[in-house]
Amino acid sequence: MTGAKLHLVRPLGFEVTDKNLKRAGLDYWNELDITYYDGLADFFSRNSGSFYYFTTKGKNTYSDISFPDNSYLLFGREDAGLPESLLVKNPDTCLRIPMRPRLRSLNLSNSVAIAVYEVLRQWDFPELAAEGQLTKYTWE
Repeated sequence: MTGAKLHLVRPLGFEVTDKNLKRAGLDYWNELDITYYDGLADFFSRNSGSFYYFTTKGKNTYSDISFPDNSYLLFGREDAGLPESLLVKNPDTCLRIPMRPRLRSLNLSNSVAIAVYEVLRQWDFPELAAEGQLTKYTWE
């Protein structure tokens, strides 16, 4: 777990039920800090900071951006992405993850993981363990 807060904006492309979460292997769901919103207008009215829109349509690469504190990473539904009306108003903060041309985009969870860990890398992985421990051996 990264310590990032999860903001879910309705309508969702999935159902948040115990059955669906268990099937997806998300047994840590109860450990997440989640806020739900009734649409993008509700989300933007309740949050302020720097907003970054992850999209296959972006002109900028996510790794070329310096993410400040209080950054929000926005992702759309896997089947539709973010609304183009939102993207066109924010061209400088529309970011893409490079991929081969003419291929479908990465799945949502992979895209989120790539973006979140880039932000954490830039911030020197706050509150995350920097090294692991062997269980049967020692590193020395």
